[in-house]
Amino acid sequence: MKKFTCADDIGSMARAIELAKEVKANPYGDTALGRNKTLMAIFFNSSLRTRLSTQKAGMNLGMNVIVLDINQGAWKLETERGVIMDGDKPEHILEAIPVMGAYCDVIGVRAFAELKDKSQDYKEVILNQFIELSGRPVFSMEGATRHPLQSYADLVTIEEFKRTERPKVVLTWAPHPNPLPQAVANSFAEWMNRTDYEFVITHPHGYELAPEFVGGARVEYDVDKAYEGADFVYAKNWSAFADPNYGKVINKDRAWLVDERKMALTNNARFMHCLPVRRNMIVTDAVIESPESIVIPQAANRTVSAQAVIREMLREL
Repeated sequence: MKKFTCADDIGSMARAIELAKEVKANPYGDTALGRNKTLMAIFFNSSLRTRLSTQKAGMNLGMNVIVLDINQGAWKLETERGVIMDGDKPEHILEAIPVMGAYCDVIGVRAFAELKDKSQDYKEVILNQFIELSGRPVFSMEGATRHPLQSYADLVTIEEFKRTERPKVVLTWAPHPNPLPQAVANSFAEWMNRTDYEFVITHPHGYELAPEFVGGARVEYDVDKAYEGADFVYAKNWSAFADPNYGKVINKDRAWLVDERKMALTNNARFMHCLPVRRNMIVTDAVIESPESIVIPQAANRTVSAQAVIREMLREL
């Protein structure tokens, strides 16, 4: 596997689950693959779970790990072609990327959408430049449009906790004070649409995701109807996708908070969130602290998804 940016790169969901099971069964069984190999994890944006889980995954595989925070301790990078570099950015990403590639064997990149220009964001400019110019296998630690390591971990978590062969999985929008990218929601929808689960997306009018990510999912604007009989409820905020409101907060309706009343409509559903989560804005204390909350096992599976992906990349070096 030369790149990992979306569900298609891992193959079938059945194969993805089998790879994860292998990692969980023997997390230190492939250290020979990573010996004397270097993983470079490059962060253009903040992180906690992605940073720690990716480092842990690399170390479990016997790799040396370099973590580079572009905004702290590195030169500011110019990313646009054709600009006169007379500002505060002394290095161009077109030189920086091949230099980074010279220092490692596998590269992970985290670069969020800026939410200013939809066309630019959805081209995944930074991530694709690393794929084109680094000369190394590249995996996404969250891009402008997708967060595949998170969605992979989500899939593994649902498989571990499902009580029925074909669970009903609900992705629900929830309010947030700030505009957030669509990446987690897009990616989760992409992965769920490749399973045989019953998959429902619920959100207020105006928060429709890009059609290519919605796919065959049922979109339900009646939040109570969406929750009815659900086996999993995955809460996430995202900003508007459609023009002219791209990247904007157009609704803060607290009626979309995940609370005890809505969860009582479900089939004793498990609660999921990628974290960090704003309590009593996205979800009540009672729900996230309930026995049905699986946000911690979900976060723990981030190491599993990262390790499975990196292991497949190492196998082809």
